[in-house]
Amino acid sequence: MANEHLGKLAIYPGTFDPLTNGHVSLILRGLKLFDSIVVAVAADTTKGTLFSLEERLALAREALGAQERVTVEPFSGLLVDYAEERGAHVILRGLRAVSDFEYEFQLALMNRKLKRKIETMFLMTDYRWLYISSTIVKDVARNGGDITDLVPETVHRALRRRFGFA
Repeated sequence: MANEHLGKLAIYPGTFDPLTNGHVSLILRGLKLFDSIVVAVAADTTKGTLFSLEERLALAREALGAQERVTVEPFSGLLVDYAEERGAHVILRGLRAVSDFEYEFQLALMNRKLKRKIETMFLMTDYRWLYISSTIVKDVARNGGDITDLVPETVHRALRRRFGFA
């Protein structure tokens, strides 16, 4: 079973504003299940982002560059349409807490209604990253707190620059 993958390609979507070590951990664990993963960075988001789409793409690409089976690309519009265009049958999502589940479950059901052939797979976040989110990381960084072990080095440098601590 160790070498049997659930599918060739999974889509891991998000705003990644910014990419955290929790995201990286989920991607690395996903590579044990899939041949490749597309980190799909949302261009259309209702969230106000700290970094532009181009910056979020560049930060993720730099942080994940050593992973040959990971591609970072932007997407806009409906996620299930993008997944279908890419030939993916699985959307990979991470769950930290019960509060994540309710929202993610609703999204998964809507995606399933829109495209029956595309499944959503949930992976629990590694216990080391249960308490972090991009929002919390940004808040701590904005106030000069130490986020060294919470984000990839490239993201750490970018946050320090953005908040004037570089």
